[in-house]
This record gives sequence, structure tokens and C-alpha cells, in this order.
Amino acid sequence: MHQPVRKAVFPVAGLGTRILPATKAMAKEMLTVVDRPLIHYAVEEAKAAGIEQFYFVTGRGKSAIEDHFDVAYEMEATLRERGKNQQLAEMQAWLPAAGQIAYTRQQRPLGLGHAVWCARHLVGDEPFAVMLVDDLMVCDPPCLKQMVDAYSETGGNVVAVVEVPREQTSRYGVLDITEDKGNLVRAQGVVEKPNPAEAPSNLTIIGRYIIQPEVFRHLGLMKPGIGNEIQLTDGLAALIAEGQDFHGLRATGRRFDCGDKLGFLEANIALGLEHPELGEGLRQILKNYR
Repeated sequence: MHQPVRKAVFPVAGLGTRILPATKAMAKEMLTVVDRPLIHYAVEEAKAAGIEQFYFVTGRGKSAIEDHFDVAYEMEATLRERGKNQQLAEMQAWLPAAGQIAYTRQQRPLGLGHAVWCARHLVGDEPFAVMLVDDLMVCDPPCLKQMVDAYSETGGNVVAVVEVPREQTSRYGVLDITEDKGNLVRAQGVVEKPNPAEAPSNLTIIGRYIIQPEVFRHLGLMKPGIGNEIQLTDGLAALIAEGQDFHGLRATGRRFDCGDKLGFLEANIALGLEHPELGEGLRQILKNYR
């Protein structure tokens, strides 16, 4: 039996430059899709996958994330006084329990691998998930739950993957595949942002990972990779080289790249149309723009 995945790391120190000026003074993770911020969706997904500890790797200007997952005494008192008991209960229900959340700082923007390494003392010596909030995953069951279920069978390391046009492989980490079973593939390597002509496949990693703790040893070497940053994919490649199993899961569902302006707009439209209270109204509004 494989050691369970109980902890998740959320690298949330990034600046969100692709969606400026919206992120000039606001954490990109707090941008709202319909009626809740992106970070909220990610934490809900993690909870649905059985995650018990939530670790945020933050930076300057990210205090709103901490406030979102804290008790808002004034807000609760106002709701109570106005008899809005259902809203009060809903707001209290999604808050993680005391002691389930911890924060650490990535003082310098040295890359995703460095951000994950900053959480090493929180994670300790057990497998953990990494969730990139920009990637909003709308899946049933939730994406990370699908990955945890796959991990219970495979062990090792598991990443969520999607196929992209070959000319787009230079934007992603790309798997070198040895076995393809449909929804699950086995990989013998991973390459960060390869030239399309040299990419080993068009199967690319998106923002969900289950990783073994030995990755911290490799990330701690602080060897810069593509873009002169500490790349998480380089750490994953080192685990493969050591003989650890590595699988990619084609999760069933939809992915919205909310770090991109069009992707963010699409997410709001798609989830807005599915909202039980807002969907029909939004559908009527959109008819005016055909």
C-alpha cells in the first residue's frame, strides 16, 4: 500500500503578469470566477481529494489569501444580525479547520521548483500534491481526486496531462512516453519547454502534481534550468532517473487557463452558465451579443 497523500502545496507567490493590469494590486489567485476566487476552487478540489493540510507559498502583496481563509468576525456578526443564517452557514462550512493551513514565503522569484522547495519543512518526508491555481479544473470527480485514485494503484509520481498542438509544446513540460493506456501513461522522462521539433511528444503537464519527497533533495541543489529558474520538471526528471515510477493522467473534465485573459473570460462564462442561480440570466444576457 502506498503512503497516502495528505498534504498540498499551493505556489501562490507569482505576479500574474499575463493578466495585468488586473493583478497590479490584487493577488491573481484572488481573481473571481463567478462568485469565488481562484484559490477557493483549488482548495475545494484539494479537500475533495482527501487533503488534510494546505500549505501556501506566498510573497509580497498576498495577504488577501490569508484573510480569505480566516474567520471574518465582522462579516459573520453582520450576517447574524440580518438573519442571513444560510449565508453564514455556507461561509463557515468551507473554512479549513484551525491548524490545517500554514504559510511560508518565497522571498525571491526563482521559479516553480524553488517555490515548491520553500515548503520542504512543512511537507516533511511524505508524498504531497502541488496545485497551480491558474489552472482551474472542472472535473467530476475532481481532478486531484482522479489523480489520488490513480496514485493508489501506481505509486511514484503522477501529473495531470493534456495533449496540445505540437507548436505549443515550448510552453510546457512535455512527457517522454513509454506506455500509453488511454487515460494513464508511463513516462521515462520529462522535458521543460522543448523546441517543438525536439519535443518527445505533445503530452504536456498542467498544474496538478503528486510528487515524492525526494524531489526536495534535487531542488535544493539550486541548479537553474530553462529561463535561468529552478524548474520543478528538472526535479521530476531526476526522480525518473533514479528509477521512480512516473505517470501522466489524462483527467476527465475541462481545464481553464485563468492566467490568460481569454481563458479567464471563458471560465467565467462557462461556470456562470452552469450556476444554478445565475445561469439562466447570463444566458439571456449573452443573447444580446450574438
